[in-house]
Amino acid sequence: MKNRIRELRKAMNMTQEELSQKIGVSRQSIIAIESGKYNPSLELAYHISKVFDLKIEEVFIFEEEGEE
Repeated sequence: MKNRIRELRKAMNMTQEELSQKIGVSRQSIIAIESGKYNPSLELAYHISKVFDLKIEEVFIFEEEGEE
Protein backbone atom coordinates (compact mmCIF):
# COMPACT_ATOMS: atom_id res chain seq x y z
CA MET A 1 0.00 0.00 0.00
CA LYS A 2 1.37 3.38 -0.98
CA ASN A 3 0.83 6.54 1.03
CA ARG A 4 1.21 10.32 0.84
CA ILE A 5 2.42 10.81 4.41
CA ARG A 6 5.84 12.27 3.56
CA GLU A 7 4.30 14.69 1.03
CA LEU A 8 1.54 15.79 3.43
CA ARG A 9 3.88 16.06 6.40
CA LYS A 10 6.34 18.24 4.48
CA ALA A 11 3.49 20.46 3.22
CA MET A 12 2.66 21.14 6.88
CA ASN A 13 6.34 21.65 7.80
CA MET A 14 6.02 18.74 10.23
CA THR A 15 8.89 16.47 11.19
CA GLN A 16 8.60 12.70 11.54
CA GLU A 17 9.11 13.19 15.27
CA GLU A 18 6.23 15.67 15.51
CA LEU A 19 3.90 13.35 13.62
CA SER A 20 4.92 10.39 15.75
CA GLN A 21 4.15 12.36 18.94
CA LYS A 22 0.73 13.44 17.63
CA ILE A 23 -0.34 9.85 16.97
CA GLY A 24 1.52 8.12 19.79
CA VAL A 25 4.00 5.95 17.89
CA SER A 26 7.77 5.95 17.52
CA ARG A 27 9.59 7.95 14.85
CA GLN A 28 10.86 4.62 13.52
CA SER A 29 7.24 3.58 12.90
CA ILE A 30 6.66 6.72 10.84
CA ILE A 31 9.81 6.00 8.83
CA ALA A 32 8.65 2.42 8.16
CA ILE A 33 5.14 3.53 7.14
CA GLU A 34 6.42 6.33 4.88
CA SER A 35 8.83 3.97 3.12
CA GLY A 36 6.15 1.31 2.62
CA LYS A 37 7.92 -1.27 4.78
CA TYR A 38 5.02 -1.36 7.23
CA ASN A 39 1.28 -1.01 6.69
CA PRO A 40 -0.45 0.59 9.66
CA SER A 41 -3.50 -0.85 11.35
CA LEU A 42 -6.84 0.68 10.42
CA GLU A 43 -6.88 2.53 13.74
CA LEU A 44 -3.41 3.99 13.17
CA ALA A 45 -4.28 4.92 9.57
CA TYR A 46 -7.35 6.72 10.94
CA HIS A 47 -5.24 8.72 13.42
CA ILE A 48 -2.73 9.64 10.73
CA SER A 49 -5.46 10.80 8.36
CA LYS A 50 -7.04 12.92 11.12
CA VAL A 51 -3.73 14.77 11.67
CA PHE A 52 -3.92 15.87 8.03
CA ASP A 53 -7.70 16.44 8.18
CA LEU A 54 -8.20 13.99 5.30
CA LYS A 55 -10.02 10.72 4.69
CA ILE A 56 -7.97 7.53 5.00
CA GLU A 57 -8.26 6.91 1.26
CA GLU A 58 -6.79 10.37 0.58
CA VAL A 59 -3.65 9.45 2.55
CA PHE A 60 -3.29 5.75 1.72
CA ILE A 61 -3.49 4.34 -1.78
CA PHE A 62 -4.53 0.70 -1.86
CA GLU A 63 -3.38 -1.29 -4.86
CA GLU A 64 -4.75 -4.65 -5.88
CA GLU A 65 -2.15 -7.40 -6.10
CA GLY A 66 -0.52 -7.31 -9.50
CA GLU A 67 -1.24 -3.60 -9.91
CA GLU A 68 1.66 -1.18 -9.91
